Parts: sequence; C-alpha cells; structure tokens
Amino acid sequence: MGGANHPQDQFQNLNATSLYCPKCKAAMPVIERLLLILPDGELYEYKCRRCGTSLGERKVTKKPEPFLVR
Repeated sequence: MGGANHPQDQFQNLNATSLYCPKCKAAMPVIERLLLILPDGELYEYKCRRCGTSLGERKVTKKPEPFLVR
C-alpha cells in the first residue's frame, strides 16, 4: 500500500476549521491564533469566530535538530 509509513503521520498537520461552541450552542468556524513560541514548538489557540470564546489549543512540535559530534 502507498502512503505514509505510519497511519498517524497523515494527521500531524491537522487544523480545525470549526468546533462546537458551548456559548453559541453550535459548531462554529474558528480562528487559529498563535499563543506562544516554545523551545520545542508553537502553541495555538482556537477561538469562536462569532463570540470569541476559547475552544481549544493545538501544539505544533518541531522536529529535533540532528546532533553532530566532531
């Protein structure tokens, strides 16, 4: 079979376009906002486009840089 080596690899860069908002009582479009730049990656927050309620977070980890020994 073709494709990724591991099935979970295909979901590594998954972004939410809509999430359930308890305030609006419906699935709503979201805005993804960068919260923090961390040593091992970046932390994003999802906010409801209509009311601004925080609906979740996503952490994007960067791959470790190769360690070279001389």
